[in-house]
Amino acid sequence: MMIIGRRKALPVAIGLAVAGSLTLTACKGTRSDAVGEVPGSVQLIVPFAAGGGTDTFARVLAPPLGKALDGSPSIQVVNREGGESITGTNQFVKQNPNDGSQFLVASATTTYQWLLDIPQVKYDFNTLKPLIVAGTGGVIYASKDSGINSVQDLKSPPKPLSYGGISATGLDLSTLLAFNLLKLHPKVTFGFEGRGPARLAMQRGETNIDYQTTSAYLTQVKPMVDKGQAVPLMSFGVLDDNGNVVRDPNFKDLPTVPEVYQMLYGKKPSGAAHDAYVAFLAAGFSFEKSVWATPETPEGVRQAVIGAVPTLKDDKKFEQQRKDSLGDYPLHSGPEVSKALKKALTVPDSVKKYVFDMLKNEYHTSVQ
Repeated sequence: MMIIGRRKALPVAIGLAVAGSLTLTACKGTRSDAVGEVPGSVQLIVPFAAGGGTDTFARVLAPPLGKALDGSPSIQVVNREGGESITGTNQFVKQNPNDGSQFLVASATTTYQWLLDIPQVKYDFNTLKPLIVAGTGGVIYASKDSGINSVQDLKSPPKPLSYGGISATGLDLSTLLAFNLLKLHPKVTFGFEGRGPARLAMQRGETNIDYQTTSAYLTQVKPMVDKGQAVPLMSFGVLDDNGNVVRDPNFKDLPTVPEVYQMLYGKKPSGAAHDAYVAFLAAGFSFEKSVWATPETPEGVRQAVIGAVPTLKDDKKFEQQRKDSLGDYPLHSGPEVSKALKKALTVPDSVKKYVFDMLKNEYHTSVQ
């Protein structure tokens, strides 16, 4: 049983419209040489195994980012899986040379572990510096062998549902909250070191329902769907400016989780289960993929990476590849969304209590 510490929560802001944009110099290599230069060799630390959405994000970003920076440094993706992303992230903050040669590529699994104050977490997103931020979405899908052909089959599945996850307190939490809202009770196995290994478990027949973030879904799952090996069921949805869950523009033909609830039960979802789902959708997906630096990293290096964002957005080849591989979610610099990001990474005490109770009662994970 995982015993998890508890942090006093701040109020959540569901409306995540970017309030104000920081004007950045779009020229290549923006930085202050007086306080640091980007080294010739840079590592993007991915605290997950290869093959998942965060790994895909990093690998799509690395080559054009290197070209956008002055001197065209070599950028290598380094996977440091373990501990449900905690191990690699702890190593990043503890062993970082702080010279700009290492940046962290985080996902909501990484931020959720911090948000829920797990004792093993030694990093702090209040002090780490966001450089590049992008939202994402995700799709819940089933294997063809599950016998599920549509969302209507979820009300009485032909076979018992089984799901493989990284951690009850990582990004899987959004999926668990979706299952909870929809009154599904799959057998859940945790401990996979990334969504890639979890997907492979489903392909081997060890599980029969899964989710992947948009990047991994488009590159790894869509081919399975095209071959008739997987059945897409629903997207998590995205939040509009009023905090309502609406269809993900990348999956316009898929209903959202709340829509599926209405399809199954004949009414719109409400109450604590729905509130928890929406709150963690904000925290988990609105700014799900992100690149971070330690606060000790020279300001000039940080500004160089931040200043490369407009160059990346003007790179038509990169933009097309990004949309094809990651989905059409806007790329932002950290300063552009810093206020909204901070609000997204908080949830109110009432929602936390609901989540803690759900984890304890449904998944035997005690959160204190």
